[in-house]
Amino acid sequence: MEDRGSDINRRELLGRTLATAALGAASWRRVLGANDRIGVANIGCGRRNLLREAIDIRLEANLEIRAVCDTWGLKRRRAAEQVREFTGREPAQVIDFRDVLAMPDIDAVIIGTPDHLHARMLTEAARAGKHAYVEKPIAMNMRELNEAFDAVKKHNIVVQVGTQMRSYPQALAAKEFLASGGLGKILKVEQARNGYEPYWQSYGGQQFFEDVPAEEDVAWSLFLGDRPKRPFDPKQYVGWYGYREFSRGPHTNLMVHFIDLVHYITPATIPRQVVALGGTYLWKGDYTAPDSVEVALEYPEEFLVRYATVFGNAAGRCARWYGTRGTLDAKNLSNREPWTVSGEGSGEPDRLSETTELPMPPRVHHLKNWIDAIRSGEEPVAPIEAGYAHGVAVIMADEALITGRRQIYDPVRRQIRAG
Repeated sequence: MEDRGSDINRRELLGRTLATAALGAASWRRVLGANDRIGVANIGCGRRNLLREAIDIRLEANLEIRAVCDTWGLKRRRAAEQVREFTGREPAQVIDFRDVLAMPDIDAVIIGTPDHLHARMLTEAARAGKHAYVEKPIAMNMRELNEAFDAVKKHNIVVQVGTQMRSYPQALAAKEFLASGGLGKILKVEQARNGYEPYWQSYGGQQFFEDVPAEEDVAWSLFLGDRPKRPFDPKQYVGWYGYREFSRGPHTNLMVHFIDLVHYITPATIPRQVVALGGTYLWKGDYTAPDSVEVALEYPEEFLVRYATVFGNAAGRCARWYGTRGTLDAKNLSNREPWTVSGEGSGEPDRLSETTELPMPPRVHHLKNWIDAIRSGEEPVAPIEAGYAHGVAVIMADEALITGRRQIYDPVRRQIRAG
C-alpha cells in the first residue's frame, strides 16, 4: 500500500535523519569529469513535465534518471513507467525529497514541485551538495529567498532557474540588439498576458483534473510542508496554483517569465519600487489567487515596466520593448516566430527606418545548458542571481497588491518595505 499522508511520524523521523546526514554531503560531493554520467532525480513529477525533457536530452547530455520523487503515488508510478519506457532503466520511486538528497548516486535534482516548496528544497539540496534545476519563482517571501541564495553560494552548487525563455534564440537576439543600441534608450517595457480561464483551472490539460487523488495515495503532510495542517483536500492538492498559500497568483507565476526577460534583455537589475492593483472579478469561488492584476515597476536604470493579466477575456495579449529609436515586438514572447523591431512611435532623426525580423541564433536546450554548466563550471544562462532578482520583483508585486502600498527594495538589508 502507498504511504499515507497521515502516516507522518515514521516518515518525518526518517526524513530528519537522512537530511541531517545529507548536510555534510557537500564535503564529499564527487567530482564530475567531462565523460562522467550525471545521476539525476526528478522531484515533483507534475504537469510541467520536466521529466520528459530530461529523457529527451539524456543521451546528448550523458545523464541518467535514477530516481523519481512525488507525494502522489499515481504520479510516481507513471513517472517510473515513463523512465522505463524510454530508457529501459528502473528508477527508484521516492516519496520524501529528503530521501533523494541522501542518495549518494544522485548528483543533481530537478525540482518541479508547487511554488511553496521550491525554496526549502533548493536550500536543502545545496546543503546536501546536489546541483539543482529549480522551477520559478524560487521563493514566496524574502526570508526564504535570501536563505536559498546564501545556501547556493556557500555550497557552490550549479543552479539553473526554470525561466526557460532565456534560452529562446529570440531572447538572445533581442539582448544583442539592445546592447548594440538598436532601440536607443529604453523607456518602457510591457506585457499583457490575458486568458479566458485561469491557468489553475486548465493548465496541463484535462487529464490533470480527471485523476482525483485518494487520501491513502498521497503524503498530504509532505505536500503541505510548513503550511498549517488541515484535513486532506484533493482540490487544493491538484489545483494548488489557485491558492495563495501555495502560489501567489499570475503576477508571481506568469509575470516572473516576463520580468526575467526584462532583466536578461535590458541592463536592468532589481526594481527600485513597485505598485500593484488587482483582485478576483469574475472567477469567484474557492480559489484565492486573483484573476486580474496590474503591476507597475520602476528600475534604477530609469525605465518603467508594466505587467497585466485579465482572466475572463483573452484579447490584447502583447509583449513590447519601447525605446527612443523604435519598438521591439516580442510577439507575446513566442518562441515560434522571429521577434521584430521597427521605428514605430519614434520621432528621433535616427529612428529605425523599416520593420526587421531579428535573427534566430542557435541556442542550447535550457535543461542541457544546466548539465553543461555542471561539467564545465561555467555559469548557466539562468543562474541563482537571475532567480534572486526576479524573485525580489514578484514578491514586491504581491506585497504591493495585498497591502495597497508601494514597495521599495533595500539592497543593503536585502529587504522590501512599504514606502
